[in-house]
Amino acid sequence: MASSAILHLSSSSSSFCSFSSKFYRPSPSQSAYFLKPFSIKSSTSLDYSTASATKISSPAFKTDSFNKAMYNGLLLSEIEILTHHSFLPPPPPRPSSSFPGNMEYLWRCPQEDSNSGSPGCETNNWQWKFMDNSINVYYEEHEKESTEPTKNILMIPTISDVSTVEEWRLVAKDIVQRAGNVNWRATIVDWPGLGYSDRPKLDYNADVMEKFLVDFINAPNSPVSCSDNELMVFGGGHAATIAVRAAKKGLVKTIGIAAVAPTWAGPLPIVFGRDSDMETRYGMLRGTLRAPAVGWMMYNVLVSNEKSIQSQYKSHVYANPENVTPDIIESRYALTKQKGARYVPAAFLTGLLDPVKTREEFLKLFAGLDGKIPVLVMSTAGSPKRSKAEMEALKDAKGVTKFVEVPGALLPQEEYPNIVAEELYRFLQEKF
Repeated sequence: MASSAILHLSSSSSSFCSFSSKFYRPSPSQSAYFLKPFSIKSSTSLDYSTASATKISSPAFKTDSFNKAMYNGLLLSEIEILTHHSFLPPPPPRPSSSFPGNMEYLWRCPQEDSNSGSPGCETNNWQWKFMDNSINVYYEEHEKESTEPTKNILMIPTISDVSTVEEWRLVAKDIVQRAGNVNWRATIVDWPGLGYSDRPKLDYNADVMEKFLVDFINAPNSPVSCSDNELMVFGGGHAATIAVRAAKKGLVKTIGIAAVAPTWAGPLPIVFGRDSDMETRYGMLRGTLRAPAVGWMMYNVLVSNEKSIQSQYKSHVYANPENVTPDIIESRYALTKQKGARYVPAAFLTGLLDPVKTREEFLKLFAGLDGKIPVLVMSTAGSPKRSKAEMEALKDAKGVTKFVEVPGALLPQEEYPNIVAEELYRFLQEKF
């Protein structure tokens, strides 16, 4: 297959990047990815909180509503890429300065001195069997030695382009080291296709993610398997809503759920909606991101570069840009360079991982748990306005046992772990 592509990044006031490509095969028996050249203009920041539209010129994408930049950000250079017959793979992950030694350390949670009395941490992989695939799912277990009765907490990372167990580590350590009537044991698990789990090329959607969560909780060999069903679930963003959806269906048994900065709409649907025309465009974009060669190129522009990740974190993932450190950016950048890293983001950006499609459905999920299990909703003071509106809709909503607001934006458990841990532990004390 022959291919050519040109990617232009400029520092103009419009903050556009222009991407053009051609793919063709000499044999008529083999289909091409695109029949005509196309170009996509956007910036590298996925700051959908202020986005309104994007300009995409192609017969499949052309529309008058796509007349402004979809994303906001600063692009600093011009790059031209030309390939023939092959496309060079991305460079291997670079070591992060926040982890000594080499990248292998990224696969291990910080170890504690077993003689210090501090919480310990163990890591492992759980095999998820799904559609003839055996997928290694990475998880961490945080607990301290105690003679008190033990209850389990499952902590699920927020689904995003750079989702990782790292976001929950400090909260887990804080909660399990506390002295009380109950000895809490915390398990943090990476989603398949994200973090340090395997990233096979699956057709990821909300049902697949729900299926994984249900299997992980219910499997006899699960790290959180317990005969008394004494499991508490903490989830962030989409993860929280997927957990609520599974509980409403009766697919999982929990003693309570804490939804931290819960969301239900992906970056593009929350801005542009979900009418049939937009769904067609999302499908085209998703297919492009999953395609060989051109998919990697687009993924590297939109997601897998440090400028983009830094822009996201400073604009809407964290509330205070000063809290975004180089170590965080390097750690997240390394995640985007793992094999298969683009498949889940392609689904997330275009709405395939959205557990519901409307606010009404969102509220009905929580209402379905009314009187069954306690539910804490933790909103954040600095969330993007569209996401904030969905969180606020849960205030005094049916099925919500307690509603609190904490500092932060979309990742308060990482940005303000002590405050989040305090609210979560207070909820545990009140209910258990």
